[in-house]
Amino acid sequence: MPDIRYVAIGDSFTEGVGDELEDGRVRGWADLTAQGWANSLGQEISYANLAIRGKLIWPIVAEQLEPALALRPTHLSFNGGGNDMLRPRTAISHLADAFDQVLRRCDEEGVTLIVLSGANPAPHLPMGRLIQRRGDELSAAVVSRIENRPDVVQALNWPDTELSSRGYWSDDRLHMSARGHHRVAARVLASLGETPDPSWWSLPSESAARASSGLAYYRTHVGPWVQRRLTGRSSGDGRVPKFGDWVTVTPTA
Repeated sequence: MPDIRYVAIGDSFTEGVGDELEDGRVRGWADLTAQGWANSLGQEISYANLAIRGKLIWPIVAEQLEPALALRPTHLSFNGGGNDMLRPRTAISHLADAFDQVLRRCDEEGVTLIVLSGANPAPHLPMGRLIQRRGDELSAAVVSRIENRPDVVQALNWPDTELSSRGYWSDDRLHMSARGHHRVAARVLASLGETPDPSWWSLPSESAARASSGLAYYRTHVGPWVQRRLTGRSSGDGRVPKFGDWVTVTPTA
């Protein structure tokens, strides 16, 4: 088995929603990180991704953490809380406690934890000021839990004002586009001490001509989200991890 065994857990951000390939599969920053890591090392790595879209942070911990650790990884990346932030009654401290739990279990298993904060979509969303405030609070709370842990790899995207630019986001304004996912992957690789493809920091901007706005945006994206909230459904219902067990990632030229 390769020396690097990397597993990712989380929600749509880690699953890769917004970075859809031509065949309909999603890729995303974690897949890109695995490929970039193999490229930087010049050797194969093992990779698994248990993330499922729509998950709240504590269900991520309850459903994904132990299966991920059972794979015996060397590195585990964790992000969550984006879906919880949209529920104003959820206490930020309770969300940050999930990071403590993941760190504790990684310490017990001798696994290097990679902590990510999500990118900031607030400038482009309805209720943007609320999302900005709660995102600021969550980002600060998470950083406070790991600031005295230099062994924890930190890839913090929330403070990246460039990544908040509209050109890094998909049509729904909530998930990053391929361009945004590449920038996040570059940050993770740099945080690991690896060398990403320099172009990943800012790929050419995609055309915004197809982006919906006004009533079309609310009908296409906001309406279905509200309906799921009202009916207690999730976009991840019935989905399984895209890489629930190890796959081998080989270096590319």
